[in-house]
Amino acid sequence: MKILKVSLITLSCLLLAVGGGGDLGAAEASKPAVSDPDLPTVVVVSTGGTIAEKRDPKTGGAVPALSGADLVDAVPGLGKVANVKVVSYSNIDSSHMTPELWAGLTKAVDKALEDPKVKGVVVTHGTDTMAEGSYFLDLTLKSDKPVVFVGAMRDASDPSPDGPANILNAVTQVCSDEAKDWGVTVTLNQYINSARDVRKTQTSNVQTFMSGEKGYLGYMSLGKVRRFNDRLRRIRLPLPKKLPKVDVVSDYAGSDGSLVRYAVDSGADGLIVEAVGAGNVNANMFKAIEYAMSKGVPVVITTRVYYGRVLPVYGDMGGGEMMKKAGIILGGDLPSYKARLLLMLAIPEARGDIEKLAGYFEK
Repeated sequence: MKILKVSLITLSCLLLAVGGGGDLGAAEASKPAVSDPDLPTVVVVSTGGTIAEKRDPKTGGAVPALSGADLVDAVPGLGKVANVKVVSYSNIDSSHMTPELWAGLTKAVDKALEDPKVKGVVVTHGTDTMAEGSYFLDLTLKSDKPVVFVGAMRDASDPSPDGPANILNAVTQVCSDEAKDWGVTVTLNQYINSARDVRKTQTSNVQTFMSGEKGYLGYMSLGKVRRFNDRLRRIRLPLPKKLPKVDVVSDYAGSDGSLVRYAVDSGADGLIVEAVGAGNVNANMFKAIEYAMSKGVPVVITTRVYYGRVLPVYGDMGGGEMMKKAGIILGGDLPSYKARLLLMLAIPEARGDIEKLAGYFEK
């Protein structure tokens, strides 16, 4: 039986902006003390989340407690699958994640993937914002090697924690030839999801991540990847020196548009308006959106409806057809929180060209 040896690089939490934080060019992952030349090498980058938490006996609440090395050490049989290196990027609940931290994470993962011996990367991450974080990396990573986001719905103090099995499946997926060309995936409870299409759908159940109408990419079964679907599309954008400020405003019955005007007057560089139906808003909200555009702030319309896409159907004030003619961008089938990330990365590339900006949401 082969024994897994894990090397650990302890990095700072990297709570700096994209311009200065997450620069790991000077850091190099050391080799495992003992490695099997017949096994691939996988880097596990830990960021925190429920998977790395235990119950505080005083408060009863889950708190950060485990390092990346602790997580790997808790996975039975992992040493039979791969030689594992560990990079500790942060140890925070994912509700505290930011686009700037994900920008630094992109740099850390790309740095790890530069090593020709590294087959791919597994990112351990909290589930609250995993759908966003995985999509951010899917948009910004330079490497084509597999990257799998994994986490847990049950903390390490639970009688049946799901973290160890999820990590084993993620490492196995990275090593499998059946998992090529998927970009970044989210793999929990054996199901493999595209980072673009995945959503968290249940607050506490282990079967929470789903891809809706698009379906799963595959399924982990008995140590093998069962491939269901190919990845349909992928957009890649470079990391800007500074991420633009993009706010999200939800429409609702009786909304007056004041939050849109406030966001614009507070310095928003772009806006996501989560509309109703196929992308419709009332007259007051439409006038507020026109105000935003008059100030040079691009506006993307999404829908609060779970399935389907924004469509130019209705031609009255606030209807999708009227908004498209007014130069407002229709956000396709992206949920608001993912459309926000795409707009943040696309604004520096489009440089004021609304047609070019809209093109990113049509791909």
